[in-house]
Amino acid sequence: MLLSHRRTAPALAALALLLALPCDAASDTARNRGYPHASENRRELFGSGCRVLVHGTRASATCTNPYPAVDRIALHVECDPWWDIDTDTAPAEVGPAETVRLDGRCWKTVRTAWVSHRKAE
Repeated sequence: MLLSHRRTAPALAALALLLALPCDAASDTARNRGYPHASENRRELFGSGCRVLVHGTRASATCTNPYPAVDRIALHVECDPWWDIDTDTAPAEVGPAETVRLDGRCWKTVRTAWVSHRKAE
């Protein structure tokens, strides 16, 4: 007796979908139910959001910290000519809901500028 394609296609599709799910997605564990001890996989929210602007010989960074932890930031400026000295600003602390601006410069041209982040102790 031949089985109808109309009857077997939905069953095969459901079986293929079930087999394609990862094991922990199909299982009902404490991690999947959202119990308090299931927070081991949460990533810690940290770090200021920074906007870096480069204009000719000057670079500036404006950083705002939306999180409760204090962020220590520094602006790093890389200059274009080989003889121009690259600079780093002194670290500045950005507290919760604070905005800090850092400035740096080169003698000729700024090649690139970026901000580093560290947790304050």
